Amino acid sequence: MPHKFTKEDRLLKRRQFVQLSEKGKKIQNKYYLAIYAKNDKTRSRLGVTVTKKVGNAATRNKIKRFCREFFRQNQNRMSDIIDINIIAKKKATYLDGNETFRKLENIFDRI
Repeated sequence: MPHKFTKEDRLLKRRQFVQLSEKGKKIQNKYYLAIYAKNDKTRSRLGVTVTKKVGNAATRNKIKRFCREFFRQNQNRMSDIIDINIIAKKKATYLDGNETFRKLENIFDRI
């Protein structure tokens, strides 16, 4: 496995999410909203937010797994070192794995 997704690759604390939403730029499509900003760390980090409005626990966890896996596979494509918070919208529930990757690719290409 060439890329790993460790704790250093994740936004974990509420403070990190709040700071990102205050200073970050936003990009969205029909399924996801991404808030991103440069960070002063050595690697890009990902946070995933899926509210209870989106679906039950199994659905929310599936969406989070897809987002993390996409980030793990594509983090080497990013030119800058940034923090990203992916926020899933209700419509993301209906996407399968390949469609999710295409929609996330659309967002990451625009970042």
